[in-house]
Amino acid sequence: MERQIKMCSLRPGERAEVVSVEAEARMQRRFLDLGLAEGTEIECVGRSPAGDPSAYLIRGAVIAIRASDAAGVAVRVREGGKWA
Repeated sequence: MERQIKMCSLRPGERAEVVSVEAEARMQRRFLDLGLAEGTEIECVGRSPAGDPSAYLIRGAVIAIRASDAAGVAVRVREGGKWA
């Protein structure tokens, strides 16, 4: 059984795999430019003091993404070394 959530719901330290990206064309293009596509492994590495944006490790680069934008990305959470 998979545990799927939105990318914006990841807590710092959690890892996940991108399942789908559903965003407006401009944001979808930005995500692709960042390497954020189906199958990409990501990790939430932190949040700003105000809670938004969050920082994500994507293909070796740390990228800050607003929660409203990250809400369009569905991920499955990695737990205990295995995909949930």
